This record gives sequence, structure tokens and C-alpha cells, in this order.
Amino acid sequence: MTEKKIIFGRLGKNPELRYTQKQEPTCNFTIAEESEIEGRPHWHNVKVWGKQAEHCNLYLKKGLPIFVRGQNQVREFTTTEGEKKSVTEFKANFIGFTFS
Repeated sequence: MTEKKIIFGRLGKNPELRYTQKQEPTCNFTIAEESEIEGRPHWHNVKVWGKQAEHCNLYLKKGLPIFVRGQNQVREFTTTEGEKKSVTEFKANFIGFTFS
């Protein structure tokens, strides 16, 4: 079972909304989480699915404080050159923010 966690930080860029071939919405964005230990932010790639993805695209903007709850997920793929790669994404199932 994958451990759920919460990330709190600021959006690094505006969300990017896309649709799969089956027309399911997905939204990607980055969060900069402050790290007192490292003295610099730790960046997270976040992926959201469904209606919540469309809402993220409408309401979230770069710099907005936000928190997300979910779990890390490793996605593996093969490049067009045939090279196998993997990327770690944070699959969010709950998002919270306030308008400043």
C-alpha cells in the first residue's frame, strides 16, 4: 500500500490541462515546498485527474499557496529513441487553496 502524504507550498507555474485520447482531463503543475534542512525549495511534479483537473486549470495560478494530498507514483516510459526512463509524480486526490 502506498503511503499518502500532504505537500504544502506554492505553485511554480500555471497548471497545464490536457485530455487523454479517451477525453479524460488531466492537469500537471509543480509545487515548491520550502525545506528548512536544505535551505532551498524541494520541487514536486503533481498530476490531477478528472473534474478536479479542470478546476485546477480554472482557479490555480503561479505563486498561489496550495496544499495537495496524495501519493508518489513512478511512471516508466520509452523514449522515441528506445531509451527506457522513469519519472516520479505526485498523484493528488485532494487539493486545497485560498485566494489571497
